[in-house]
Amino acid sequence: MAPAFSHAHHHHTHRLARLPPWFTRWLGYRASPPPPQPVYIVWLWSFIAAFCGISLIQAVFGHAAYFIRRGVPSIVASYGATAVLIYGAIEAPLAQPRALFGGHFIGALTGICVTKLFHLLPTEEKFEKLLWLAGSLSCALSIVFMQMTSTTHPPAGATALLAALNTEVREMGWYYLPVVLLTSALSLAVALIFNNIQRRYPVFWFGPTVSIPAPVDPDLGGPETDSIQGESERSTANGTSAESISPKREVSSVV
Repeated sequence: MAPAFSHAHHHHTHRLARLPPWFTRWLGYRASPPPPQPVYIVWLWSFIAAFCGISLIQAVFGHAAYFIRRGVPSIVASYGATAVLIYGAIEAPLAQPRALFGGHFIGALTGICVTKLFHLLPTEEKFEKLLWLAGSLSCALSIVFMQMTSTTHPPAGATALLAALNTEVREMGWYYLPVVLLTSALSLAVALIFNNIQRRYPVFWFGPTVSIPAPVDPDLGGPETDSIQGESERSTANGTSAESISPKREVSSVV
């Protein structure tokens, strides 16, 4: 009789494996990991992708009459920071599509809601005086909401802040949401093309982001480094390599 959990040991086939390789490579799927590239290749493609991504966004929103009539800025400034992540740090959990779309949308939605609540104040003068509070609340709340939904994307904090403090963005109102979604889609389209020529992006599509904590610098002191140093001294006295007791780094899960 077969074990009850024998199916758990079967190799899981990724859904994208059923599609042609020439297509799935542009979605980040590889049957085997791509070889590491020299740093100058990484620099080259980061530059090309960032230049093309930012240019495409400005071409769409800065020259299309549809967006010009609605007073849409040529680019939402926070996407400059997004470019650093999705074109230059493409393996970072915070640079994946889930964080890109979810983070910016949550940031924009939070900023709009908070700002509209402050617009209920009796006079415009009081509203202007409390804009600093609206911006602070927008940014802080968006961080918490992104943490709750596993969509943390640092530039999205600025997306929330702009909804309160930037007049051009504030005047768009709810129209800010589709603008942010379209900007994210354009940014992602460029990333899927240029990041998959000699590199690989995304690492995952929908899996939740997992932080990778950095080891504590011994020069900073603290209980973590004190315990590590004590173990290192004891192991050295016993002839054991200090590297064997160094803190283990967590690895981000890919879903």
